[in-house]
Amino acid sequence: MSAPVVMGVLNVTPDSFSDGGRYLGRDAALMHAQSMIQAGAKIIDIGGESTRPGAASVSVGEELDRVVVAVEAVAAECDAVISVDTSTPEVMREAAALGAGMINDIRALTRPGALQAAAATGLAVCLMHMQGEPGTMQHAPLYADVVAEVEAFLAERVGTCVAAGIERSKLVLDPGFGFGKTDQHNLALLASLPQLAARGMPVLAGLSRKSMIGRLLERPVADRLIGSVVLALLAAQRGARIVRVHDVAETVDALRLLQVVNQVEAGQG
Repeated sequence: MSAPVVMGVLNVTPDSFSDGGRYLGRDAALMHAQSMIQAGAKIIDIGGESTRPGAASVSVGEELDRVVVAVEAVAAECDAVISVDTSTPEVMREAAALGAGMINDIRALTRPGALQAAAATGLAVCLMHMQGEPGTMQHAPLYADVVAEVEAFLAERVGTCVAAGIERSKLVLDPGFGFGKTDQHNLALLASLPQLAARGMPVLAGLSRKSMIGRLLERPVADRLIGSVVLALLAAQRGARIVRVHDVAETVDALRLLQVVNQVEAGQG
């Protein structure tokens, strides 16, 4: 990852905050994955359980039913890394068997059995920080020092993963923008991304269409494109190597321009 790459979001859920219900079913999911890959996405992140603030959990069987169909279709028809947005051990194992290349876990492998399941797959793993659970995480989140606490949590999870047999080189870190954080917490974490990136593992930033954009710019979900692209660009400038987005083509264009500028600056140096 010499330059930032785009992870395209594929929610196969009826209740995700931005696109819930749009990509349920094999054909709809596959078509959206293909369109994102054509637009420049290198990773497709497939999720079968909404993790928006206030979201309810789903059963293992329901999550499997949603995810398996999509992973199987994308693996058979597309040339991209498949990431599975899950905390569920059974989903991790099944997705790996079907061709997934990465586990993206908002709970950082803390759910019972998840650490062992992830280690057994041999896949890359993204460890994310979240305070609380999706159903309650935005009920007055509180930190003494959000940057220090998020970094300490991620460092502990890295150590646990390595001890369980997951190679450090296969780990990705995500500070968890919007997952149990206020706008000020999110902005502090964005500003501190360089020190998280300095830990030597790729950093993933997921800011696309987040509620923070709506509050800061007074924009509904449908009008958060510019805010999302700007935040993805700012994250990339600060060291993020994966940006998780809904609007792939626009973000890819922004990152290409950033790369051109970086190359010019490097040549001048």
